[in-house]
Amino acid sequence: MAEFMELEGQDGVRMAWNVIPGTKQEASNCVVPVSAVYTPIKPFPNMPVLPYAPLRCRNCRSVLNPFSIVDFAAKIWICPFCFQRNHFPPHYASISDENLPAELFPQYTTIEYQSPGEASSIPPVFMFVVDTSIIEEEMAFLKSALSQAIGLLPDNSLVGLITFGTLVHVHELGFGTIPKTYVFKGSKDVSKEQLLEQMNFFLIKPKPPTGVIAGARDGLSSESIARFLLPASDCEFALNSILEELQKDPWPTPVDQRASRCSGTALSIAASLLGACVPGSGARILAFIGGPSTEGPGAIVSKNLSDPIRSHKDLDKDSALHYHKAVKFYEVLAKQLVHQGHVLDLFACALDQVGVAELKVAVEKTGGLVVLAESFGHSVFKDSLRRVFRSEDKDLGLSSNGIFEINCSKDIKVQGILGPCASLEKKGPLCSDTIVGQGSTSAWKMCGLDQATSLCLIFEIVKKEIPDATLQSSNNQFYFQFLTYYQHSTAEMRLRVTSLSRRWVAGPGSIQDLIAGFDQEAAAVVMARLVSFKMEIEAEFDPIRWLDKALIHMCSRFGDYQKDSPSSFSLSPRFSIFPQFMFHLRRSQFVQVFNNSPDETAYFRMILNRENVANSVVMIQPSLISYSFQSAPEPALLDVAAIAADRILLLDSYFTIVIFHGSTIAQWRKAGYHNQPEHQAFAQLLQAPRDDADAIINERFPVPRLVICDQHGSQARFLLAKLNPSATYNSDGHHPGGDIIFTDDVSFEVFLDHLQRLAVQ
Repeated sequence: MAEFMELEGQDGVRMAWNVIPGTKQEASNCVVPVSAVYTPIKPFPNMPVLPYAPLRCRNCRSVLNPFSIVDFAAKIWICPFCFQRNHFPPHYASISDENLPAELFPQYTTIEYQSPGEASSIPPVFMFVVDTSIIEEEMAFLKSALSQAIGLLPDNSLVGLITFGTLVHVHELGFGTIPKTYVFKGSKDVSKEQLLEQMNFFLIKPKPPTGVIAGARDGLSSESIARFLLPASDCEFALNSILEELQKDPWPTPVDQRASRCSGTALSIAASLLGACVPGSGARILAFIGGPSTEGPGAIVSKNLSDPIRSHKDLDKDSALHYHKAVKFYEVLAKQLVHQGHVLDLFACALDQVGVAELKVAVEKTGGLVVLAESFGHSVFKDSLRRVFRSEDKDLGLSSNGIFEINCSKDIKVQGILGPCASLEKKGPLCSDTIVGQGSTSAWKMCGLDQATSLCLIFEIVKKEIPDATLQSSNNQFYFQFLTYYQHSTAEMRLRVTSLSRRWVAGPGSIQDLIAGFDQEAAAVVMARLVSFKMEIEAEFDPIRWLDKALIHMCSRFGDYQKDSPSSFSLSPRFSIFPQFMFHLRRSQFVQVFNNSPDETAYFRMILNRENVANSVVMIQPSLISYSFQSAPEPALLDVAAIAADRILLLDSYFTIVIFHGSTIAQWRKAGYHNQPEHQAFAQLLQAPRDDADAIINERFPVPRLVICDQHGSQARFLLAKLNPSATYNSDGHHPGGDIIFTDDVSFEVFLDHLQRLAVQ
């Protein structure tokens, strides 16, 4: 694993196959597709930022890179992708073997260009869209969190405010004397033209007869925009006074009905307002929603409490009345936001579902952030919101207006990207006929991206047959280039270029080479993203069966065994943890939707689809650390056998962090031993997992939920659900002080046993 981590440390890329199967047939035999998980703007401390424009190939537009062949005498470079010969421009006249420009240094395979004078003139824009159909207590929590967030906003950023319940209120913050709002009916959608007309945008400057209305340059006066979007430093007082006086939605709610809430209409109005005032700028809509949408377009449930909110069963049976209509509405909204270059961030805080499953498309296509918590008073929400605006260390590095492009050797095509982006429909010879995720394009829009945003690129090898051996040895490299053009958090435009080369192999002796280049962590993450994607778009798809088939094929292709002899089966160390990852993926919340609402499942998948390999692996197979008096903290097997009465366990499953006290430790803690001076060692033992948990919580976004529980307590279920059930209620050999799991799930040993038997057939 170490060498794959090193490659990631240099380029932000992890590939499932670092030695690539060279033909179409070989690639399909490899089961896991040729794929890469790439973090476009991962921070690298020693990456050069060049203050000039990149040199591009005149045929395929790829950028000059260390893999280009350079003829210094003739001042010509040959593009590794299309073999076009390009002349260097005059300002490269002095280059030679000893005097290389930075982009040709072999160690700078990832480099950034900063175009002088291309900084955006529009500051960052934040449009707060706030739900008021919530109980007083939640309202108080939300108001306090929002006023804190407003205090953290950059001074020059523009801020707008929309509140909604039964009706939508657009606040005119620029009208200083008294609070003034424009009110829209929640049950019907408002077009952009109606919106501008009703909000008096054309009082001073009449509406232009033709053309699109887009910001101060096209048809709007800057005075009319400044009524609704003000610099944070100017409107902090006005905003805080509006928040202080903000009341719960005054419309009465009958006992047998849900509160009326028009989330869809409010988001649509926010999108149209930003589209008219600041198109193409890095604007973010921050939606704070505290319950299900029941009114207008995008409603997910009727107001009658007798109608339950849709469950996974309803979606499977296609009996969720509002689901398809709402998804269609948010698809249109997503398209509009992508076209404007704006981001939708979602903070959903309620005990009930709020419609994350329907909103998913709009958040994911715009690259928005998503946080799901039980209440606006929960630390998961409060700390995550603070993290969004944190500017010093560990800030998210929020960037905007990204365009991601890809170039690769002619024997490779792109099937698509699984991740937070939207297709720009740039068709070309690179596009495969098979589409996975956002496909049939070689350029994608990333309205919002941060330092951790990771895309999963799925490739297809199109070379049919292997040329003779002599040719193979001379030209056995595949080249890839990823270009990310984006607005940096300092408002300047940058172009990040990552160029990679990977060796390909084909033919009878290639299996050992493929094994040597297999990255099992990256492969597990690609399989997790693929299975989540298939579960959402394919009807009647059986994820367990699909994963099992894939794993059996892998093992029978890459394992060592004699036919029909399971005991002779063994896997190389490069593959040895892969079956374990698949075992935990089958049991994970991405595949097992039982006991999760559609909102939770959508939330888990959205996070999986945007995180890097290391974080995604923790979601698939949580890490477990054991603390005891006998030894220093050490990793423990994710197995029920890890539980002991005199141990503390720290489980990190990414969304939840569990500190689990064994029964003896819990008794001592209740007796207060840790407060007595002679039991300092016990106090330190209790504190150590807390410190480690805090370190994880400080690093992570969204902030995970912390659960502290005792053995045999009700919250111990958070740990038990993740452990391999090697000791269950009907197995022998239960050790004293340990635990058993009441389940009929197969244990990893049984799973492996079946796998070996099937693989050797």
